[in-house]
Amino acid sequence: MTGLDRRSSLRLLLLQIRTEQKVRDEEHHSFASYCGLDREQIEVLNVFDRPDFPPTVADGYDALLVGGASEANVLEPGHYPFVHDSQRLLRHVVTTGQPTFASCFGFQLVVLALGGRIDHRDTGFEMGTLPISLASAAASDPLFRDTTDGFMAVSVHRQFTDRVPPGCELLAYTDQCVHAFRVIGCPFWAFQFHPEVDKATLVERLTHYRAHYTDGDDHLGQVLTSAEETPESNGLMRKFVDRVLLGDELAHPWVAAPSQTER
Repeated sequence: MTGLDRRSSLRLLLLQIRTEQKVRDEEHHSFASYCGLDREQIEVLNVFDRPDFPPTVADGYDALLVGGASEANVLEPGHYPFVHDSQRLLRHVVTTGQPTFASCFGFQLVVLALGGRIDHRDTGFEMGTLPISLASAAASDPLFRDTTDGFMAVSVHRQFTDRVPPGCELLAYTDQCVHAFRVIGCPFWAFQFHPEVDKATLVERLTHYRAHYTDGDDHLGQVLTSAEETPESNGLMRKFVDRVLLGDELAHPWVAAPSQTER
């Protein structure tokens, strides 16, 4: 099978946490575009449509993707019952070794699923595009090994963690929080920032959700004016497909390393 045939045969599942159709469609398009795949290759399971699902729901797919959310809080499972099933799914794919790429809300779900802690900020939370620092483990990581320290990424979140969960290694961070980690011994990556979101999409989303994230039009204007392009962040998804799903990274043994629980 040629490389093109292998790419076109890939089938991924996107666990989506979105209510409004416009944002659902935009997120689906963004994941497909930055993965270098057709939208038809990524099936969507939206938890607001199907809050109850078995942990085996992603079995048979080449990879699992997990998106972000502006309408849910991982710290309120009573209001969002799908949080529990989502965590069971994530623990399952870690156990089976299924390739996984989790962004923002997905990152927070993974932290809790693996025994970590998520905190909340009402003010002073990260919003816009910001520089992300690399940890030492990034130098040998399949996705980050050729990424520039201080690369720009889109980050908009009130929930955060300042340490990776047990059994994981730190890959990237800011002064405020952990931004990326990999599960040791497993092709599973989690990102607090948004690799699937670029500057143009950030502008559109923050304008759409201005009441939720910004303190008036002046604040929104400041954030949008300072926004920068994020090519290295956006390129991580293509690396996941090319190097992990289509490359030889999965054929190599995953070398366990001591867990880094502090930034």
